[in-house]
Amino acid sequence: MDKKQTKQRIEKLRKEIDKIRYYYHVLDKQIVPDSVKDSLQHELYKLEKEYPGFVTPDSPTQRIGGKPLDKFNKVKHETPMLSMEDVFNNAELADWEARISRILGKKPDGYFCEQKMDGLAISLLYKNGLLVQATTRGDGVTGEDVTQNVKTIESIPLNLALQDTGYTLQDLEVRGEVFLPKNSFEKINQQQIANSQQLFANPRNAAAGSIRQLDSKITASRHLDFLPYGMKNVTRYKLYVTNQEQIYKFLNKLGFKINKHNKFCKNLEEVNKFHQYWNRARKKLPYLTDGVVVKVNDLATQERLGFIGKAYRWEIAYKFAAEQVTTVVKDIIVQVGRTGALTPVAVLEPVNVSGSTVSRATLHNEDEVHRKDVRIGDTVILQKAGDVIPEVVKVLKNLRPKNTHQFNMPKKCPICGGRVIRPEGGAIHRCADPKCVVRVKRSLYHFASKSAFDIEGLGPKIVDQLF
Repeated sequence: MDKKQTKQRIEKLRKEIDKIRYYYHVLDKQIVPDSVKDSLQHELYKLEKEYPGFVTPDSPTQRIGGKPLDKFNKVKHETPMLSMEDVFNNAELADWEARISRILGKKPDGYFCEQKMDGLAISLLYKNGLLVQATTRGDGVTGEDVTQNVKTIESIPLNLALQDTGYTLQDLEVRGEVFLPKNSFEKINQQQIANSQQLFANPRNAAAGSIRQLDSKITASRHLDFLPYGMKNVTRYKLYVTNQEQIYKFLNKLGFKINKHNKFCKNLEEVNKFHQYWNRARKKLPYLTDGVVVKVNDLATQERLGFIGKAYRWEIAYKFAAEQVTTVVKDIIVQVGRTGALTPVAVLEPVNVSGSTVSRATLHNEDEVHRKDVRIGDTVILQKAGDVIPEVVKVLKNLRPKNTHQFNMPKKCPICGGRVIRPEGGAIHRCADPKCVVRVKRSLYHFASKSAFDIEGLGPKIVDQLF
């Protein structure tokens, strides 16, 4: 082939490979065997290697970067990535509707309900249809540039399908959730076992760890997935979308996979039916979901409601009831925090709850331990508060072994041996020695952390080596 013919061949290969990717990762249809895609991709790689001037940023060969990064650069979000307020029952959901109805002077005209994905929020920035930057949520104001890793996710288009839609968009910010399907999570942990490495606690932790790999080849091997949940600066595209439901159809036309289980609900009665159904059926899904995100459907109404604090008024996370399991308390230990606070912690027989293995649960303070009467040897009911934090709910006293003893906080610090005090009227016991080694260490951990001075390269392992 001459140079002109080679360029044409490269363009045809890219189009065919992207079509195969789209059908498999977006439409969930396999139109050719994997070996055929691999063969086409190999041919493309060889041609681009021979003619590097023909390589484009959206070529399928550019999904996996070459040289590993030294670090992730910080990126400030044009619009903050806010968090969501949680509700846990119908009464709290009704209170939320009442609050926004008072602002609007009436109830909203329907809601759009989405499965709340248990993953990592990501912002994707497209310029003239081309993916130019992907950023983690971070603290909501500033995230990290993970473009090289996000490009490895096959369900994310590197170039939007503008030519098939008639849309002319100079720039577009898409936000969504990067997550790890259950089967990919199981394969990763099997590989961790084979390599004698520590297992990931749950798919969310594995997804977060995968997206922050400096070597994109490792990220590519994890087979992450992505589902969009919205766009920013939607008013720029008001000719195309006027409500949340239309955003999904719009993104689907641009080449994104969307969650087909999400739906419009006319009122809270329909919202509750949607929530109840998926609370029962979620275990059948190929990914983890911990609730339903309820959004006011109309975009103009969303804009009018705005936000308060760190959360939008127009959306709420309606969490599922926590899964409860039983396990045995093997020990109760006491941890010392950076302020000297002593916290009793139940050491548990490891048990799987809400998708991860739990072996410890905080008991908060001595009063809480006495209120629940938790003792070493007890069989307890365990759940994850908000599907996140392990919590001892109740002791099954009929299963309590003989000769158990009530737990009491120690009189001396378990680390330095210093005096333990409990201020009058307070619930927290504290180590009175300001030079307690754990207090000093944890203070340094906090000082160097992202939430304080964000000192790069000074983490807990380095601090520990100083003692």
